[in-house]
Amino acid sequence: MLKIRNFLKNSKGATAIEYGLIAALIAVAAIGAMSTLGTKLKNTFSNVSNNMNAQ
Repeated sequence: MLKIRNFLKNSKGATAIEYGLIAALIAVAAIGAMSTLGTKLKNTFSNVSNNMNAQ
């Protein structure tokens, strides 16, 4: 019975899973932000290039 209680009290595995989930969430947010930023930068440089070619 004592082993079962100790097993239920052990939270190291749960903590590792929580850190993994947090890291995954941060990665998804970073990918989304970089994707949006990349699109905006591409449009900006395209506009600059077009304006330079027009002159």
